[in-house]
Amino acid sequence: MGGGHVHAYAHAHGGGAGTTRIAIAFGITAALFAAQVVGSIVTGSLALLVDTVHMLTDVAGLGVALGAQALVRRPPSGRRTWGLVRVEVLAAAAQAAALLIVALVVVVEGVRRLGEPTEVPGPLLLAFGAVGLVGNLVALAVLAGGRGSSLNLRAAFLEVLNDAIGSVAVIAAGAAIWLWGFQQADLIASALVAALIVPRSVVLLRDSGRILLEAAPAELDLDDVRAHLEQQPHVLAVHDLHASTLGTGSHQLTAHVVVEEACFHDGHAPRILDALQTCVAEHFPVPLEHATFQLEPPGHADHERPTHA
Repeated sequence: MGGGHVHAYAHAHGGGAGTTRIAIAFGITAALFAAQVVGSIVTGSLALLVDTVHMLTDVAGLGVALGAQALVRRPPSGRRTWGLVRVEVLAAAAQAAALLIVALVVVVEGVRRLGEPTEVPGPLLLAFGAVGLVGNLVALAVLAGGRGSSLNLRAAFLEVLNDAIGSVAVIAAGAAIWLWGFQQADLIASALVAALIVPRSVVLLRDSGRILLEAAPAELDLDDVRAHLEQQPHVLAVHDLHASTLGTGSHQLTAHVVVEEACFHDGHAPRILDALQTCVAEHFPVPLEHATFQLEPPGHADHERPTHA
């Protein structure tokens, strides 16, 4: 007996207010990116260039978050049964790869500049860094009020926070060059910004890879899930248990559940499905609201292919 699919896909990922906050932050960050492109060309600063590329990935990240607000609400179709929730995962993987490439370029360019120093105008570098910091602080203020309402808003807040830290490093480099003529400060600042990029890109790549490979959510222990399901009344065993992440805040679970033979004759089966659905939706750290259970009588597994766990 199959059934028990809970389709609660209309989660509110931030709602209209969340979309407005992300749109404002996106506009501010995109304008700052344009300004820093000009600053990178004018000053020749490696630190500002790295921060500019870093900001480009954040513009892309905010754009993805903004798009996700709309895409997550698009209804599934016969060809895309889960809609377009994986778009943001693919974009995150692309961002991670781009960030790692940027970090590698920074290392290569930094080594080259050790032998061929580039004169960077400290006052201009300081000015562009200050503009970036002010803009980032405004964007943070816009996002701060709603960052607890959805994962998209939280991710957007962290994107802009990283930019703000990068701008502080650029300001420090500009001040050191202007006040003391310490040109190496530009290389040090670029290394610091790159140090911010690498861990973030590795985490992005790891998390997006886990989702694309349909690994179980990191917060979920499937052995614990199995044990808890098997404690439900009339449940004898659970096999072919799988869990994966569809997209931000959305997870699915499937399982074959062996129940007592009598349950198929005395009307217990629907109540067992209700109990199982409530269990996985409320009991675990990750709410598994997309749950599909196949109820089976004892011995049914003997007829299935020997690939079930």
